Amino acid sequence: MTFDPSTLVYNDAGLIPAIAQDADSHEVLMMAWMNAEAVEQTLTSGKVTYWSRSRQAFWVKGESSGHTQTLVSMRVDCDRDCLLVIVRQEGPACHTNRRTCFYTAVESGDEVELMSPMA
Repeated sequence: MTFDPSTLVYNDAGLIPAIAQDADSHEVLMMAWMNAEAVEQTLTSGKVTYWSRSRQAFWVKGESSGHTQTLVSMRVDCDRDCLLVIVRQEGPACHTNRRTCFYTAVESGDEVELMSPMA
């Protein structure tokens, strides 16, 4: 069966959440948004492409920073309203220069920073 991005369930803005996970460590790296064209570009190029809501433009991960994400696999959840992109991450995934955007834990009501920015 051929995959058709139009069968995904997009929000009112035409976007679907995409969670990036490291192919080797299985670490959840980040969450960003894709539209149907970003999904198609990612599948065609192998370079993970998101839709930037603030810039209203496509954003190929690592295009300016060099911290690229190469697509290994794309998975669709059971409701077809969320994507999991399994990637090979080069450098930090977070714009704060951390390996993952999920570097803050809530433990016993306190925020705990789990990692510092990469050097």
